[in-house]
Order: sequence, then structure tokens, then C-alpha cells
Amino acid sequence: MNDQSRRPAHAGHVTKSPWSPGSPSGANRWPRQTVASFDRYEDAERAVDRLSDLDFPVERVAIVGQGLQTVEQVTGKMNYGRAAWNGALSGAVPGVLVGWIFGLFNWVDPLITGLLLALYGLVFGAVLGAVIGVIVYALQRGRRDFASTVSMRPQRFEVVVDDEVADEAARLIGTEV
Repeated sequence: MNDQSRRPAHAGHVTKSPWSPGSPSGANRWPRQTVASFDRYEDAERAVDRLSDLDFPVERVAIVGQGLQTVEQVTGKMNYGRAAWNGALSGAVPGVLVGWIFGLFNWVDPLITGLLLALYGLVFGAVLGAVIGVIVYALQRGRRDFASTVSMRPQRFEVVVDDEVADEAARLIGTEV
């Protein structure tokens, strides 16, 4: 990784942004200013760690993700078999947990009853989940023939601090060790 990618988008000077969160822990919310902006969370975290190492009052600092974007990563083609499998997996876990919890209420032999009901819950949850998965997929009538995972991620991370200490924080972040 080159030095250029580790440098903040801007650091060492204070900017007032139109939106900046107040101090979340206090009853009163004080205005805050952005003192640095980074492309990677690790770099913003490193800047706050540097402030901590230099005895800056880090309880007056926040890392704010800006420019959120939703990323939907396609994981494969969807069909009835995959819909049933995904539904079975989704139903099996809560089925096991519910069965096991109900089994623990048997005061005579809770271990055997808990394991047996957990097994029944696994089977029942998997079958019910598979049926529901297939029904939901069939109701979509081919409009969504793919499986995916969705995540959100910010485009940049801003280090914001309370107004009263913004100049000091910008100076500390901007200096090299």
C-alpha cells in the first residue's frame, strides 16, 4: 500500500460541515466540526487512536460514516431447490431453539426431553421453512431469479470533535510522529 492511500482526504484543518452530530452521551448536544476525512475506517480509527495517545479527550470525538451506499452482491441463481434449501436453513435454527427451550421445562428428565424436542423442532422448522421459501419464490413469478446479500457501507469516514477542541485535534492529527 502506498503512502498516498494512507493519507486522509483532508486533515489538519477544521471544516464546518452542514451536518455534524452532537455529543451523543450528553444531555446537551454541542456543535461539532470535522477535523479529518478518510477513505477507510481503519485510517479514521488510527487518527482517533493517535489523539488518545497524545492525551486528547477522546470522549469528545466521533467517527461518522458519510455517503452511505447500499451494495447488493448477487450470490447465485435462484430456483425452487435453492429457495427450499434457504427456507429450510432459516426455519431449522429457530425450530431447534424453540424445541430445546420447551424441552428444558420438563423437570423429570430435561436433558433427554430437551434434545428430543430440539430434534423435532429442527425437522419441523426445516420443513416449514422450506415450504414457506418455495411459496414465496413461486409468488414472485420469476421477477427475482437470483439470490443476494445486501450490505451498507460509507464512502468516507469523518473524524468530528466538539467545537471547543477542534483546532487542537486538527493540529494533533495533522502532525507526523
